[in-house]
Amino acid sequence: MGVAHRLYRGETSFPLIQRRKRFYVVSGVLVLIALLSMLVRGFNLGVEFKGGDIVTVPATSSVSVADSRSYVSSLGIKDAIVQTVGTSNGGTSLRVETGPLSNADKDTLINGLAGRFHVSPDAVGFQDVGPAWGKQVTNKALEGLVAFLIAVIIYISIRFEPKMAISAIVALIHDLVLAAGIYSITGFVVTPSTVIALLTVLGYSLYDTIVVFDKVDENTRALASGSSMTYSEQAELAVNQTFMRSINTSLIALLPVSGLLFVGALLLGAGTLKDLALALFVGLASGAYSSLFLATPLLADLKEREPQFQALSARVVAKRAGTRPGRPAGTRGGSVPVGVAGGSAGGASAGQVSSGTASGGQGSAGFVPEGSLPGSSGSGGSLPGGSAAGGSVPVGPASAGANRRPAGKGPAPRKKGTRPSRPSGKRKR
Repeated sequence: MGVAHRLYRGETSFPLIQRRKRFYVVSGVLVLIALLSMLVRGFNLGVEFKGGDIVTVPATSSVSVADSRSYVSSLGIKDAIVQTVGTSNGGTSLRVETGPLSNADKDTLINGLAGRFHVSPDAVGFQDVGPAWGKQVTNKALEGLVAFLIAVIIYISIRFEPKMAISAIVALIHDLVLAAGIYSITGFVVTPSTVIALLTVLGYSLYDTIVVFDKVDENTRALASGSSMTYSEQAELAVNQTFMRSINTSLIALLPVSGLLFVGALLLGAGTLKDLALALFVGLASGAYSSLFLATPLLADLKEREPQFQALSARVVAKRAGTRPGRPAGTRGGSVPVGVAGGSAGGASAGQVSSGTASGGQGSAGFVPEGSLPGSSGSGGSLPGGSAAGGSVPVGPASAGANRRPAGKGPAPRKKGTRPSRPSGKRKR
């Protein structure tokens, strides 16, 4: 039987919700690092967002980006972004993004690149990009993000409940912050392709979370007072039942994205693919993590604060401990302590039968279920030869001399028609 089947049947499990505080700490540390990097380092914005000039020149596939960057710096062009891009006819071009250039710097850069790659200056492309277009793209992306979040909250609140919507939104923000933080830490250029990739990630992350929430809703829909599991335990069962599905779908989605990132961008030098693939890769990975390790544990914490589920948890714990809520452990109806006890009913409750040889007090050592001792019945438990009416009935020798014949009276008379007991060790001839 495979691991996935055992997880679904509840025969094995990963304690994800049980150890949720550890995952909260991990997520908090990652988000804090991402936020600090965004505040301190900032982003390496592309020319589309900050404005500037773009120069492209035909090059060979073996061109070195590092050497080209050093050559551009030697021409007096500082902070230039140099990368290789593919062309429509299958060739390779070198792309240089700079800030706004003066006419002199523009001519110097174009002539220098033309001489280095042995092409005419007319073959060098030049494009002046203003920051207005990048700002327009950013504003539209933010408007789309806000509308998307509002639609998500409304849908999840109607389809499931508001607490699930809160948990899903927290997971989405977590994924966005991590993906943006990776761009800040690595220094990758933020382009319009990056914004598109981040918006795409939101949809996938939400899909993975909804799959888990649907199973949680199915498992917890029938929770009642007689349930033997708490809300958190049912939610953890749902997470384990969807665990392998989430992992498998995430791996399948990450494989082609990995191809775009590591093969297309890093090996072949396709810069546009790199801008798109990095955001997709980080977002898909963080989305799979947040749906299992963050969204559902957070939902369980929110639901456990509700009075009905707090009462359910108390009943489940009491049932497992063998008690009822509000009673001390060991005093459940029908439980009879068997241990060292006094000869009298010193404080024992009805249904308790003590066994021992000490005087005074109440016995306390294991528990004998009610009715398990043969004999006549009483108001609490049952003992041979007598009944218990509220107090403790001694079993065995006791200091008060109960069930003994008074001294000087001799042996008890034998009933007619009975035979005396045979001495120990003698056999019948």
